[in-house]
Amino acid sequence: MSKDRNDNKEKNKHKDENKIEIERPEKKELKEDKIPDEQQETLNEAASEKSIDDIYSGEIIELKDKTDKLEKEVADYKDRLVRKMAEFENYKRRTENDQVNLLTYAAESFIVKILPVYDDLERSLQHIDDEKNIDAVKEGLKMVFNKFGKILDEQGVKKIEAKGKPFDHNFHEALMQQKVEGVEPHTVLEEVEPGYMYKDKVIRHTKVIVSDDGSN
Repeated sequence: MSKDRNDNKEKNKHKDENKIEIERPEKKELKEDKIPDEQQETLNEAASEKSIDDIYSGEIIELKDKTDKLEKEVADYKDRLVRKMAEFENYKRRTENDQVNLLTYAAESFIVKILPVYDDLERSLQHIDDEKNIDAVKEGLKMVFNKFGKILDEQGVKKIEAKGKPFDHNFHEALMQQKVEGVEPHTVLEEVEPGYMYKDKVIRHTKVIVSDDGSN
């Protein structure tokens, strides 16, 4: 009996040993399978995070480049605008100064031209009291008159010819009427004061005496 017990113990021992030997490899395999999965998951997460970071990093760099470019363009346009505004202000000041000078010195060229006429008149007056030089004074006055008329003509000032012409209220101002035989009614008989045109504008109407139409 003792022998049987020993045999049973021995069998059980072998069973336990076999059981242990069988179970150990399974546990080991489970452990070995679990570790790679965790590592793979970690690696996947790390790779995913890196990929996202790379994407955002690339977009950020691209946006920064665009922002820098836009800021440079804005600065360039701003600089151009400031320059144009400065140029416009300078142009405006020059134009205003030119207008002021034009108004201030508008008659300068005309005055320069009539100064010789003034000088001639002065010289003529210096000899007017001398009876011996009366003919010379007359000639001098004629010369002054002709010279002054030439200056007016050069400036576009023309005398309005009125005598013998039909009365025209656009050019003439009637002071009185006279009845004259053999003259058509409303004809300018006499110029009391000459009129003038400056280029195409009447600057002074000719004051005239006009023939009566016979109705009075």
